[in-house]
Amino acid sequence: MNKNKVTNRPLVLISVMLAMFVGAVEATIVTTAMPAIAADLGGFSRYSWIFSAYLLMSTVTVLIYGKLADLFGRKPILFIGLTLFLIGSILCGFAVSMEQLIIFRLIQGFGAGAVMPIATTIVGDIYTTEERAKVQGYLSSVWGISAVSGPVIGGLIVQYMNWKFVFWVNVPLGILAMLGILLFLHEPKRQQKVSIDYKGAALLTLSLSAILFWLSEGGQSFSRLSLTSIVLIVGGISLFMFFIKVERQAEDPMMPFAIWKNPVILYANLVSLTSGVILIGISSYLPTFVTGVMEQPAIIAGFTLTAMSIGWPIASSVAGHLLIRYGTFTVSFFGGLSLILGTMLFVFMDAGSGPWWAAVASFFVGIGMGLTSTSFIVTIQGAVPHERRGSATAANMFMRNFGNTIGAALFGAVLNGSLMARLENEKSTMGLEDVNLLLTDENREMLSKNHLFMLQDALDNSLQWVYIAVAAFAIISFLLILRIPRGKGLLHDND
Repeated sequence: MNKNKVTNRPLVLISVMLAMFVGAVEATIVTTAMPAIAADLGGFSRYSWIFSAYLLMSTVTVLIYGKLADLFGRKPILFIGLTLFLIGSILCGFAVSMEQLIIFRLIQGFGAGAVMPIATTIVGDIYTTEERAKVQGYLSSVWGISAVSGPVIGGLIVQYMNWKFVFWVNVPLGILAMLGILLFLHEPKRQQKVSIDYKGAALLTLSLSAILFWLSEGGQSFSRLSLTSIVLIVGGISLFMFFIKVERQAEDPMMPFAIWKNPVILYANLVSLTSGVILIGISSYLPTFVTGVMEQPAIIAGFTLTAMSIGWPIASSVAGHLLIRYGTFTVSFFGGLSLILGTMLFVFMDAGSGPWWAAVASFFVGIGMGLTSTSFIVTIQGAVPHERRGSATAANMFMRNFGNTIGAALFGAVLNGSLMARLENEKSTMGLEDVNLLLTDENREMLSKNHLFMLQDALDNSLQWVYIAVAAFAIISFLLILRIPRGKGLLHDND
């Protein structure tokens, strides 16, 4: 692709990073504010849907936005996505019930699906492969900064202002990002005839919505063996099979399956799926282990998770330099080893290990994530022509999001099943809800020594099974990485 000389690359990069920050910080900043939101709006039974609604809609739309960015250009589609995201953010602050907030989070997620893939694709467009490998380190640092600053900003807003500003703080930042991209990014005009695959887009949305809804709510809102469950999973899979059939016949398919024939893209996307599973397993349950089993305060639990956010951008920056010298396979190989090391440390962690053990394990997982994600994005963007770069980037991000959803459902089932079995074996009168008593000092003091020991032992044992499952996915990731072709020749611009 011929780069437009008018494009101010440093200012576009800053604007793109700001847009990514707005999308990334949303996950962590809302988490801190949720107790205040639930206390104000009520509807605690729908608590999880505040997160599920956002995750579902952003995951479903990411592939569609990637394709639209290839058809109409990065700037207009990113503007549409950011506009919807900001409208959703404003409306979330005005919600007067939990049901309203869920609907507005759906709107927010509908826009968020555009932000990450298109922002990353813009960087792929304006930088060469050599430059892109280094710039990805800057983009990855956004995740680290948002993970660290999100809970702090959310906590300060809830304490000194109102939870509504948790959503509204995104608005000026999002507008600033849009202004920077509007003024400084100049794309070449597109001459080709545009053919939109409406049928493919509709089938993809319906099939993924059904499957993701089943993964998120199965076992909670309805039984995995219920009629609702069967209808959702059979319907979702059937619609997806029909989607594949339609795509093979479409003039300009929503998902170009031809790119998956490239072994680098195939295995990079499969590892992104397993990495997404690992990521949700660590980030969801590490704070529970540190507070409930190790009896550490929430701030220490946050520190252990922050270690991953520190390791990730460091590894991404290093990966950018190593990619050019050693190639995709070597960088991702060491990333896979780091994932195994980190997850195995979690497997051998117990109540006496202390928070530093948890932080070191978390740090190695972050190193593995940084090395693999950076090498995959850079290689994928170099392996496809410009007109398919948006779709290819979005497919990789979709696989990680899909992995998050699979992991959340899988590890939730493992934890709850193991906890119930353990408590039943102990012939205890205590149930799953009583585990919440382990998470604060005040509640722990209310428990007798026998009950405290029993609950901690059950939680420790159950989380061990979660970490064993996480380690298994790390091993699968490593085996998939071994299938990636060797050589530095994989890194090239295919424009």
